[in-house]
Amino acid sequence: MSGLAGRRFWLIGASAGIGRQLALRLAEEGAAVAASARDGKALEELVAEMAPVRTARGGHAAVRLDVTDPAGASEAFGEVGEVDGVIYCAGAYEPMSARRPDLPALRNIVNVNLTGALIVLAACVPAFCRRGAGRILLVGSLAGYRGLPGAWGYGATKAALIHLAENLRCDLRGSGVGVQVCNPGFVATRLTDKNRFRMPFLLSPEAAAERIVRGMNRNRFEIAFPFAMATAFRLLAALPRPLYFPLLSLAFGRRGGTS
Repeated sequence: MSGLAGRRFWLIGASAGIGRQLALRLAEEGAAVAASARDGKALEELVAEMAPVRTARGGHAAVRLDVTDPAGASEAFGEVGEVDGVIYCAGAYEPMSARRPDLPALRNIVNVNLTGALIVLAACVPAFCRRGAGRILLVGSLAGYRGLPGAWGYGATKAALIHLAENLRCDLRGSGVGVQVCNPGFVATRLTDKNRFRMPFLLSPEAAAERIVRGMNRNRFEIAFPFAMATAFRLLAALPRPLYFPLLSLAFGRRGGTS
């Protein structure tokens, strides 16, 4: 039996893409999901589609949440009720070069990808610590490993999420609260639909959700996929900068950029 069966998770960013498929997959594993996002109608449809699950902490629920609202996370967490863990899958992305900055889009990327995660964690981590049990999963990206062209704003927030997960792992040691970070490569969603370049090893949201559930069951700190792309990015991350930057120039051209 899956180690997730009988658990209840608060999944933020559940209305579409990876988050939606992850909610469905968790329900198949026997876990209950309190699904949050801005789109209340999409959440209701998701809950209706999920396999019915009842746990000691309750069943599925749809709880609307805008992660850019500082007061919203505490209110939503109170409405969600008791959970065994929180999964932060909310994300914003715009392909962008520093040569053509879009300040409103940058602010939204930072607010959704990073500030929203901090607000949600501030609402639920103290409760997990008091209970001496809980799980945190942050969805980052392989784009957070090193600086890349065309990822201005997005890459920085995903690097920050990876760092945040490491901070939490250190800070919560011995508390009974587990921490994981998921770093996917390219997944076919409404966010990656904005890209105008070839995306190697492109995965479906269903395939991504399957890999996340597998990683949650194995309880590894980092869940990174697809394997070939994650391995390549790890090698790039190990390169000293005097080698990394010229290599990137060769790959993308002197001006760089993917947007």
